[in-house]
Amino acid sequence: MRILVDQNVPLAEEFFADLGEITRMPGREMTREAVRDKDVLIVRSITPVNAELLEGSRVKFVGTCTIGTDHVDLAYLRDKRIAFASAPGSNADSVVDYVLSSLLVLAEEEDFALARRTVGIVGAGNVGNRLWQRLQELGARCLICDPPRADAEGRSDFVDIDTLIEQADIVCLHTPLVRDGDHPTYHLMDAARIETLRPGTVLINAGRGACLDNAALSHRLESRGDLRTVLDVWENEPAIDETLYSLVDIATPHIAGHSLDGKMRGTELIYQALMEHFGLPARRKLGQIKPEPWLHKVVLTAWAPPLEALALCVRACYDVRRDMVGFERYRRRLGMATAFDRYRAEYPVRREFSTLRVDLKKNNAGLRDVIEGFGFKLKLAGK
Repeated sequence: MRILVDQNVPLAEEFFADLGEITRMPGREMTREAVRDKDVLIVRSITPVNAELLEGSRVKFVGTCTIGTDHVDLAYLRDKRIAFASAPGSNADSVVDYVLSSLLVLAEEEDFALARRTVGIVGAGNVGNRLWQRLQELGARCLICDPPRADAEGRSDFVDIDTLIEQADIVCLHTPLVRDGDHPTYHLMDAARIETLRPGTVLINAGRGACLDNAALSHRLESRGDLRTVLDVWENEPAIDETLYSLVDIATPHIAGHSLDGKMRGTELIYQALMEHFGLPARRKLGQIKPEPWLHKVVLTAWAPPLEALALCVRACYDVRRDMVGFERYRRRLGMATAFDRYRAEYPVRREFSTLRVDLKKNNAGLRDVIEGFGFKLKLAGK
């Protein structure tokens, strides 16, 4: 069996080597010629998987080690009877870590407490739901907008997007990109909605770039400059708008979900799906082969201020400013489009909050709840 794998998929050799010959290459360089003689194709979100890529190839299985599937022509795969698998939920915790790290940076700069802010979460899937759960531990009021789930589940506690925009101090976008149907999300945050955002609103997009009208946001920031913005996803990646980039408070190159842990889970999910497709037993498990984090634990006393202790633990695992500075350094040297892909390809190792153990010398309910609620492993003295 011949397997073509995006070079940014970790542990591919450890999971797939027993199945055949593995070839690695950058996702944007995958061409029809490159896949022609391959049986299995394993990608991430930057590779469009469609007739242009696959027509005339031997490929019988496609796996994307990502949550989203809008880069895959699912109808074409069904028509050609090519098996497909994605990795829903694999990097959800990584994206939530990114959002919380960004919010802590802005809260420190603006001197506000998240517990006294209303957070609007657009999209209550794997990412949005986990963000909601963690913010509740801080006591933040959350508004949730997810029309498909509201329709399917009869959720009267959800709100529409315009109500969310009207009431929220922080707006977080975590929707898939849907262009058609009853609930399209393309330019869900369009020019009109961007203009209605109150001055001082924090706007975060770590979902899909085209869910937010980038040109309209650029106009608002140029003309009024009264929003705080965090963008990890952009329209026209990797050739993103440089004017908008220069105006955004926290600008990163689609790396919110790039924790090593999230990417490894994605690899494992695709391995399991591939083995099931070919009727083979899954002999490899992530727990057997994943590397240990270099930072194993932090020790806190019971009188540590909960929010300061939380900020310390968050930044010990992941400080989003590292990626801001790193991406800008690449951009100055290589230009925007090249820097965007190169930074992702050479992304430094990042571990999730859940890999850090926090030892609490004496029980403190407020501190314990915040630390556990944010996903850190907690160990009480004597237990």
